[in-house]
Amino acid sequence: METQDLTLGLPRINEPAPAFDAPTTDGRKTLEDYRGKWLVLFSHPADFTPVCTTEFMAFAKAAPQFADRNCELLGLSIDSNHSHIAWMRNIEEKFGVPIPFPIIADLKMDVARAYGMIHPEAGDTSAVRATFLIDPEGMLRAMVYYPMSNGRSIDEFLRLLDALQTSDEHGVATPEGWKPGDRVIVPPASTAEAANDRMHDETMECVDFYFCTRSL
Repeated sequence: METQDLTLGLPRINEPAPAFDAPTTDGRKTLEDYRGKWLVLFSHPADFTPVCTTEFMAFAKAAPQFADRNCELLGLSIDSNHSHIAWMRNIEEKFGVPIPFPIIADLKMDVARAYGMIHPEAGDTSAVRATFLIDPEGMLRAMVYYPMSNGRSIDEFLRLLDALQTSDEHGVATPEGWKPGDRVIVPPASTAEAANDRMHDETMECVDFYFCTRSL
């Protein structure tokens, strides 16, 4: 018997994020509802599972930091709204952590398929730990996948959001492990004259014409 193909391919960075219109614990939500804000859309394999519980508590505790960056949070799993609500109440009761963001009830797997969250070889038809950063124009800017057995670092998504916003605002790149306050990378020169000029630019530190950094 042939198995059902649950994937539709992965969405691509710097292209429009797949649109959705889905039921959540806060009522129906669409991608357009988040226009003008950044959005972190993240999936988890199942409610009432220990690794997912630690992630949801970490996202909940960091929610004010995301809000400070004009960023909303939106969870997803292939569970019902009743299951989501019961799990949210359980987390608050057992761990003292209220969940302040909505969770998509993706029972038909429409959103999971559109975003390539279903990886049957990873286990079953549950959504893997996928995380998508979508900008205020609805463009997909980053996506990260984790295995079902290992939890994400929410601090890394805050760091990545800072880096993306800094690159957009200042037209720069950021090096490995960059955090606000660190030096940024100036885009490589596109002409020989510009390459020569930057070697004498006191606002930059240049190791060579292609590798220059500066402070913001």
